Amino acid sequence: MATEAKYNIVREVGRGSYGVVYEAVVSQTRNKVAVKRMHCNVPENVELALQEFWALQSVQSQHENVIQLEECVLQSGQVFQPISRQYRKSDSHLLLIETCLKGRRCMDPKSACFVWFVMEFCDGGNMNDFLLSRTPDSQLNNSFMQQLSSAVAFLHRNQIVHRDLKSDNILISHSPGGPVVKVADFGLSKICQGKVNVNQHCFSSACGSNFYMAPEVWEGRYTAKADIFALGIIFWAMVERITFRDGDSEKELLGTYICQGKQLIPVGEALLENPNMELQIPLKNKKSMPDDLCRLLHDMLTFNPKERLDAFQLEIRIRRISYGKKRQRS
Repeated sequence: MATEAKYNIVREVGRGSYGVVYEAVVSQTRNKVAVKRMHCNVPENVELALQEFWALQSVQSQHENVIQLEECVLQSGQVFQPISRQYRKSDSHLLLIETCLKGRRCMDPKSACFVWFVMEFCDGGNMNDFLLSRTPDSQLNNSFMQQLSSAVAFLHRNQIVHRDLKSDNILISHSPGGPVVKVADFGLSKICQGKVNVNQHCFSSACGSNFYMAPEVWEGRYTAKADIFALGIIFWAMVERITFRDGDSEKELLGTYICQGKQLIPVGEALLENPNMELQIPLKNKKSMPDDLCRLLHDMLTFNPKERLDAFQLEIRIRRISYGKKRQRS
């Protein structure tokens, strides 16, 4: 007698370089979930899958604005094996790498290796498409900025540095109280081991998306404050609706940049070339943002990471800005 599948795939909702995301339903409850499938045919994909699993399973205290992992399953050929949260890190690492590399060496497609991430379903798509499909709304922008600041502060408290924050990696879930953002895509994230200050732990491998990378990431020596720089780019672009066209996908993306002739140069790269460059904030219209938001963005995008806000300072400062707040009638 055939066993009923635990999840039923409904449709494909997204596809990237490292995996495919599907909408699915749980067979027993009919609840919607998102299922991300990563093909672990090369060591790079194995490492991305591991980083995502370790990051998501390590924050089981949960945060409303961080995507929730329901289950992680390893598929080798026709065999499906849940990766338990009970595994020690070394055990899951060895299990996954050994199985995936065996799958890579095997030419039989039936023995291919995949990792399936089952996560909460977000019905609003990604933040980039969500915002660009709507007219600018300062109250909504303010809400998103507060939610994202809270999420990144939560991650940093849990020693997790995302390293690839951008509007495409932030999902939207509808709720009675309004749209809720969910930080997702933890494939490039890193967990700082031991009781270290997350803002002093240094990373050396440059990674992320060019237009959101801090100057020090381009140099190859950076800390968690690179996440704050990326948030600064997102916030600035969100408020002024600054976009660029991605060279690979041809998709319109929220993000700020520096114009050099006909070239669009990432802000972080431009600051690395000229650390004394004064960023023109706001870029389009001086009336588009109040002075306190301008100062906040400057403090998030400063060249020197030691002078840049950390996630905990940002979480406090963002609540105080006047931008997007309802004015009280006298």
